[in-house]
Amino acid sequence: MAAAIVALVFAALLLRQFASRQRPYQLAWAIALLMYSAASFALFLGVLAGWTTMEFRIYWLFGAVLTVPYLALGELLLLVRNRYVGNAAVLLLVFATAFAVSRIRTATIADPAPALSADLPSGKDVFSLDPFAMDLARLYAFPAYFLLVAGALWSAWRMRGAPAMRDRFWGTLQIAIGATIVAAGSAFALNGQLVGFSATLAGGVALMFLGFLRASRPAQALPADREAEIPVPGATER
Repeated sequence: MAAAIVALVFAALLLRQFASRQRPYQLAWAIALLMYSAASFALFLGVLAGWTTMEFRIYWLFGAVLTVPYLALGELLLLVRNRYVGNAAVLLLVFATAFAVSRIRTATIADPAPALSADLPSGKDVFSLDPFAMDLARLYAFPAYFLLVAGALWSAWRMRGAPAMRDRFWGTLQIAIGATIVAAGSAFALNGQLVGFSATLAGGVALMFLGFLRASRPAQALPADREAEIPVPGATER
Protein backbone atom coordinates (compact mmCIF):
# COMPACT_ATOMS: atom_id res chain seq x y z
CA MET A 1 0.00 0.00 0.00
CA ALA A 2 2.92 2.35 0.74
CA ALA A 3 4.19 1.91 -2.83
CA ALA A 4 0.74 2.79 -4.21
CA ILE A 5 0.56 5.99 -2.15
CA VAL A 6 4.11 7.11 -3.04
CA ALA A 7 3.51 6.42 -6.73
CA LEU A 8 0.22 8.32 -6.63
CA VAL A 9 1.83 11.38 -5.03
CA PHE A 10 4.70 11.14 -7.52
CA ALA A 11 2.22 11.04 -10.42
CA ALA A 12 0.29 14.03 -9.05
CA LEU A 13 3.48 16.12 -8.95
CA LEU A 14 4.33 15.14 -12.51
CA LEU A 15 0.83 16.00 -13.71
CA ARG A 16 1.08 19.38 -12.00
CA GLN A 17 4.37 20.00 -13.79
CA PHE A 18 2.84 18.90 -17.08
CA ALA A 19 -0.09 21.27 -16.63
CA SER A 20 2.28 24.22 -16.25
CA ARG A 21 5.12 23.26 -18.61
CA GLN A 22 3.46 21.01 -21.20
CA ARG A 23 6.44 18.65 -21.49
CA PRO A 24 5.41 15.29 -23.03
CA TYR A 25 7.92 13.29 -20.98
CA GLN A 26 6.20 14.46 -17.78
CA LEU A 27 2.89 13.08 -19.00
CA ALA A 28 4.48 9.75 -19.97
CA TRP A 29 6.08 9.43 -16.53
CA ALA A 30 2.82 10.39 -14.82
CA ILE A 31 0.97 7.66 -16.73
CA ALA A 32 3.67 5.16 -15.73
CA LEU A 33 3.35 6.09 -12.06
CA LEU A 34 -0.45 5.86 -12.18
CA MET A 35 -0.08 2.35 -13.61
CA TYR A 36 2.44 1.52 -10.90
CA SER A 37 0.01 2.77 -8.25
CA ALA A 38 -2.85 0.70 -9.73
CA ALA A 39 -0.69 -2.43 -9.75
CA SER A 40 0.44 -1.83 -6.16
CA PHE A 41 -3.14 -1.32 -5.00
CA ALA A 42 -4.24 -4.53 -6.77
CA LEU A 43 -1.40 -6.32 -4.96
CA PHE A 44 -2.56 -4.87 -1.64
CA LEU A 45 -6.14 -6.06 -2.22
CA GLY A 46 -4.99 -9.49 -3.35
CA VAL A 47 -2.84 -10.03 -0.28
CA LEU A 48 -5.46 -8.55 2.06
CA ALA A 49 -8.55 -10.48 0.97
CA GLY A 50 -7.42 -13.12 -1.50
CA TRP A 51 -6.81 -12.71 -5.20
CA THR A 52 -9.47 -12.50 -7.88
CA THR A 53 -8.64 -13.05 -11.54
CA MET A 54 -9.38 -9.37 -12.27
CA GLU A 55 -7.00 -8.15 -9.56
CA PHE A 56 -4.23 -10.36 -10.87
CA ARG A 57 -4.78 -9.21 -14.46
CA ILE A 58 -4.56 -5.55 -13.33
CA TYR A 59 -1.46 -6.27 -11.27
CA TRP A 60 0.24 -8.12 -14.12
CA LEU A 61 -0.73 -5.70 -16.91
CA PHE A 62 0.15 -2.46 -15.15
CA GLY A 63 2.93 -3.69 -12.87
CA ALA A 64 4.80 -6.37 -14.81
CA VAL A 65 4.15 -5.31 -18.41
CA LEU A 66 3.45 -1.60 -18.99
CA THR A 67 5.00 0.54 -16.25
CA VAL A 68 8.62 0.32 -17.36
CA PRO A 69 7.89 0.96 -21.07
CA TYR A 70 6.11 4.21 -20.16
CA LEU A 71 9.01 5.27 -17.95
CA ALA A 72 11.34 4.53 -20.87
CA LEU A 73 9.11 6.52 -23.22
CA GLY A 74 9.38 9.51 -20.89
CA GLU A 75 13.17 9.18 -20.88
CA LEU A 76 13.23 9.00 -24.68
CA LEU A 77 11.00 12.08 -25.04
CA LEU A 78 13.26 13.93 -22.62
CA LEU A 79 16.50 13.11 -24.39
CA VAL A 80 15.55 12.95 -28.08
CA ARG A 81 14.51 16.25 -29.64
CA ASN A 82 13.47 14.88 -33.01
CA ARG A 83 9.70 15.26 -33.12
CA TYR A 84 9.27 12.42 -35.62
CA VAL A 85 11.21 9.99 -33.46
CA GLY A 86 9.14 11.00 -30.44
CA ASN A 87 5.84 10.67 -32.30
CA ALA A 88 6.85 7.28 -33.68
CA ALA A 89 7.74 6.05 -30.19
CA VAL A 90 4.41 7.26 -28.79
CA LEU A 91 2.47 5.60 -31.62
CA LEU A 92 4.38 2.35 -31.20
CA LEU A 93 3.70 2.27 -27.45
CA VAL A 94 0.00 3.06 -27.95
CA PHE A 95 -0.33 0.02 -30.24
CA ALA A 96 1.75 -2.10 -27.87
CA THR A 97 -0.46 -1.01 -24.97
CA ALA A 98 -3.65 -1.90 -26.85
CA PHE A 99 -2.21 -5.32 -27.69
CA ALA A 100 -1.12 -5.96 -24.10
CA VAL A 101 -4.49 -4.89 -22.68
CA SER A 102 -6.33 -7.19 -25.08
CA ARG A 103 -3.94 -10.09 -24.53
CA ILE A 104 -3.87 -9.95 -20.72
CA ARG A 105 -7.63 -9.34 -20.50
CA THR A 106 -8.33 -12.54 -22.47
CA ALA A 107 -5.40 -14.65 -21.28
CA THR A 108 -6.26 -18.13 -20.08
CA ILE A 109 -5.74 -18.48 -16.34
CA ALA A 110 -5.13 -21.87 -14.79
CA ASP A 111 -7.62 -23.20 -12.24
CA PRO A 112 -8.01 -20.05 -10.07
CA ALA A 113 -8.38 -21.93 -6.80
CA PRO A 114 -4.79 -23.29 -6.59
CA ALA A 115 -3.16 -20.75 -8.94
CA LEU A 116 -4.35 -17.70 -6.97
CA SER A 117 -4.16 -19.19 -3.48
CA ALA A 118 -0.70 -17.81 -2.60
CA ASP A 119 -0.19 -14.37 -1.09
CA LEU A 120 1.67 -13.46 -4.29
CA PRO A 121 0.70 -15.84 -7.08
CA SER A 122 3.50 -16.77 -9.45
CA GLY A 123 3.03 -15.57 -13.01
CA LYS A 124 4.28 -18.88 -14.37
CA ASP A 125 1.62 -20.72 -12.32
CA VAL A 126 -1.28 -18.39 -13.10
CA PHE A 127 -0.48 -18.34 -16.82
CA SER A 128 0.73 -21.92 -17.07
CA LEU A 129 -1.88 -22.56 -19.78
CA ASP A 130 -1.03 -19.33 -21.61
CA PRO A 131 2.73 -18.74 -21.23
CA PHE A 132 2.80 -15.92 -23.78
CA ALA A 133 0.87 -13.74 -21.29
CA MET A 134 3.71 -14.27 -18.82
CA ASP A 135 6.35 -13.67 -21.50
CA LEU A 136 4.87 -10.25 -22.26
CA ALA A 137 6.48 -8.99 -19.05
CA ARG A 138 9.93 -9.91 -20.37
CA LEU A 139 9.25 -8.75 -23.92
CA TYR A 140 7.99 -5.33 -22.83
CA ALA A 141 9.80 -4.51 -19.60
CA PHE A 142 13.34 -5.80 -20.15
CA PRO A 143 14.24 -3.79 -23.30
CA ALA A 144 12.47 -0.74 -21.86
CA TYR A 145 14.42 -1.05 -18.62
CA PHE A 146 17.77 -0.98 -20.42
CA LEU A 147 16.65 2.05 -22.43
CA LEU A 148 15.49 3.82 -19.27
CA VAL A 149 18.68 3.19 -17.30
CA ALA A 150 20.95 3.94 -20.25
CA GLY A 151 19.18 7.27 -20.80
CA ALA A 152 19.36 8.21 -17.13
CA LEU A 153 23.05 7.33 -16.90
CA TRP A 154 23.84 9.22 -20.10
CA SER A 155 22.00 12.27 -18.78
CA ALA A 156 23.89 12.03 -15.46
CA TRP A 157 27.20 11.70 -17.32
CA ARG A 158 26.48 14.87 -19.25
CA MET A 159 25.98 16.72 -15.96
CA ARG A 160 28.95 15.27 -14.08
CA GLY A 161 31.22 18.28 -14.61
CA ALA A 162 28.67 20.98 -13.84
CA PRO A 163 28.79 22.10 -10.17
CA ALA A 164 25.50 23.96 -10.59
CA MET A 165 23.86 20.69 -11.68
CA ARG A 166 25.03 18.62 -8.71
CA ASP A 167 21.50 17.98 -7.43
CA ARG A 168 20.26 16.99 -10.88
CA PHE A 169 23.26 14.69 -11.30
CA TRP A 170 22.65 12.81 -8.06
CA GLY A 171 18.87 12.90 -8.51
CA THR A 172 19.18 11.33 -11.96
CA LEU A 173 21.43 8.60 -10.57
CA GLN A 174 18.88 7.91 -7.83
CA ILE A 175 16.16 7.53 -10.45
CA ALA A 176 18.31 5.05 -12.38
CA ILE A 177 19.05 3.03 -9.23
CA GLY A 178 15.38 3.10 -8.21
CA ALA A 179 14.35 1.83 -11.65
CA THR A 180 16.91 -0.96 -11.32
CA ILE A 181 15.46 -1.99 -7.96
CA VAL A 182 11.94 -2.02 -9.41
CA ALA A 183 13.09 -4.10 -12.37
CA ALA A 184 14.92 -6.52 -10.07
CA GLY A 185 11.64 -7.02 -8.24
CA SER A 186 10.19 -8.74 -11.30
CA ALA A 187 12.31 -11.80 -10.45
CA PHE A 188 10.47 -12.04 -7.11
CA ALA A 189 7.12 -11.55 -8.86
CA LEU A 190 7.78 -14.31 -11.37
CA ASN A 191 8.50 -16.73 -8.52
CA GLY A 192 5.76 -15.54 -6.17
CA GLN A 193 8.07 -14.24 -3.40
CA LEU A 194 5.95 -11.62 -1.65
CA VAL A 195 8.46 -10.21 0.88
CA GLY A 196 11.19 -9.58 -1.67
CA PHE A 197 8.78 -8.17 -4.22
CA SER A 198 7.06 -5.85 -1.72
CA ALA A 199 10.43 -4.53 -0.53
CA THR A 200 11.67 -3.78 -4.05
CA LEU A 201 8.31 -2.32 -5.01
CA ALA A 202 8.26 0.20 -2.16
CA GLY A 203 12.00 0.85 -2.04
CA GLY A 204 12.40 1.35 -5.77
CA VAL A 205 9.58 3.84 -6.21
CA ALA A 206 10.58 5.71 -3.04
CA LEU A 207 14.15 6.10 -4.33
CA MET A 208 12.88 7.26 -7.74
CA PHE A 209 10.62 9.79 -6.01
CA LEU A 210 13.47 11.14 -3.89
CA GLY A 211 15.64 11.34 -6.99
CA PHE A 212 12.94 13.25 -8.82
CA LEU A 213 12.61 15.72 -5.95
CA ARG A 214 16.36 16.26 -5.84
CA ALA A 215 16.70 16.61 -9.60
CA SER A 216 13.86 19.15 -9.61
CA ARG A 217 15.69 21.56 -7.30
CA PRO A 218 16.76 24.84 -8.94
CA ALA A 219 20.30 24.83 -10.23
CA GLN A 220 22.77 26.26 -7.74
CA ALA A 221 23.90 29.81 -8.43
CA LEU A 222 27.62 30.22 -9.13
CA PRO A 223 29.91 33.24 -9.31
CA ALA A 224 29.90 34.97 -12.66
CA ASP A 225 33.52 34.05 -13.37
CA ARG A 226 32.63 30.32 -13.18
CA GLU A 227 29.46 30.33 -15.24
CA ALA A 228 31.38 30.05 -18.49
CA GLU A 229 32.94 26.79 -17.26
CA ILE A 230 29.61 25.03 -16.86
CA PRO A 231 28.67 22.64 -19.68
CA VAL A 232 24.96 22.74 -20.52
CA PRO A 233 23.50 19.20 -20.58
CA GLY A 234 21.02 18.74 -23.38
CA ALA A 235 18.54 16.86 -21.23
CA THR A 236 18.09 19.75 -18.84
CA GLU A 237 17.24 22.32 -21.49
CA ARG A 238 13.78 21.01 -22.16
